[in-house]
Amino acid sequence: MRQTMSWLRSAVRVGWLAAMMALASPAAHASLDVGDKAPDFVADAALAGKPFRFSLAEALARGPVVLYFFPAAFSDGCSVEAHAFAEAMPKFEALGASVVGVSGDDLATLAKFSVQACQSRFPVVSDAGLGVVRSYDAAMTTRPDYANRVSYVIVPGKGGGANIAYQYTSLNPDRHVEKTLAALRAWREGGGAGR
Repeated sequence: MRQTMSWLRSAVRVGWLAAMMALASPAAHASLDVGDKAPDFVADAALAGKPFRFSLAEALARGPVVLYFFPAAFSDGCSVEAHAFAEAMPKFEALGASVVGVSGDDLATLAKFSVQACQSRFPVVSDAGLGVVRSYDAAMTTRPDYANRVSYVIVPGKGGGANIAYQYTSLNPDRHVEKTLAALRAWREGGGAGR
């Protein structure tokens, strides 16, 4: 009986530990999934240092949108990622897609970031209240006052609206461009886009 109780306590501890690790893991974060409706939004943004109002619906009227969330302008990883998206803009444009970044930074900071890191090639949205971040389940699990590094490919839906065709979550900034381009190509070829 004593061995059974000891084994049971160990199993419960291991199960609890595994559950806690899963909750703390960035991979356990519940971002929107493929096929989900993409929440529409209009927000302050900057492109080439100039402020304007960005509308997701207006961007989608021109084709698919790569909507990527990032934690903080001018941090090393976010600058690397923005630069990679900027360099790949001809490839996104060839697929009929646009790119927009979103973070909780203020508009003045993002106006500078849009010139320096984004090379004036795509807009960045200021989501200081994190409303857009929350609507896309893109807040960091461990630091919910920051956006996680999540990239979505959003495509116009049949009969209006828009759907998530692809999502990729990784704090490593290196593969977001590659992954979203591949998803756009798959969507264009009619094969759909998976994770």
